[in-house]
Amino acid sequence: MSRAENHFRQIIIGSGAAGLTAAIYSARAALRPVVFEGSQPGGQLTTTTEVENFPGFEEGILGPQLMEVMKKQALRFGAEFLSRDVEKADFRQGALAVVAGGESYSADSVIIATGAAPRMLGLANEKKFIGRGVSTCATCDAFFYRGKKVVVVGGGDSAMEEASFISKFASQVTLVHRRKEFRASKIMQDRIFGIKNITVIWDTLVTDIIGDDKAGVTALRLKNVKTGRESDFPTDGFFLAIGHTPNSRAFAGQIELDDQGYILTREGTATSAPGVFAAGDVVDHHYRQAITAAGMGCMASLDAEKYLAALKK
Repeated sequence: MSRAENHFRQIIIGSGAAGLTAAIYSARAALRPVVFEGSQPGGQLTTTTEVENFPGFEEGILGPQLMEVMKKQALRFGAEFLSRDVEKADFRQGALAVVAGGESYSADSVIIATGAAPRMLGLANEKKFIGRGVSTCATCDAFFYRGKKVVVVGGGDSAMEEASFISKFASQVTLVHRRKEFRASKIMQDRIFGIKNITVIWDTLVTDIIGDDKAGVTALRLKNVKTGRESDFPTDGFFLAIGHTPNSRAFAGQIELDDQGYILTREGTATSAPGVFAAGDVVDHHYRQAITAAGMGCMASLDAEKYLAALKK
């Protein structure tokens, strides 16, 4: 490709709910965006099974199917998709460029929608049982554990929030924490200790996830860090609540990030670099829902369209 062929009116980085929504809006605005799908096309929803809280699907829809429908909608209006990861970026004023697959691309505007990856324990069976007993989102999946027993691992505010929410559905919630005390705020701890169907196992690590292809997760192998004793703990579900890591490494030094790596925005979805906008979980460390990511993707597209219109004046 020549440099002219590598220049686009708009580049969208990421293909989850935020990126695909931005692509739909931008394509309908005749911006002909190019979407860098990354190493996980469709984002986090492709690792889930049934999605029941995305508006418009009365009977629910599979996560990968929802992402495929959104991609087809963007394609219909003229968006272009490239199956490449963006490795680095250069957002110096007046020159917006990215490198993907070892090749350079430039654009008049950029929308970053790279999401955030849930932190995992690094166990061999975590990915195997994602969507079949292992979850990283209580708001998404707690409903499926109505009347069942589940385990939540973590000790921060997010773990307290997840356990509290799940307790409204599950018959029993067991919090497993590697230390003798939580690092969560006192108000969150007090709330947890006041919920009757939540119990805590202290000084304990989860060392393995047990299950099979038919039943999914059936138990966890626990290890007491003080005694070294291991035991199997029966459970219907396992929720990881040890935080998320925003996928923003490629943009460090190019735009402002907070101390956790989330992209800082102002005046809607604008970043600190003119012409660069951000949406979805790479910005949002609070809600982290497909519908809020999609809404932010819409906002980013409209903000970018307004920015591009001003360039012509």
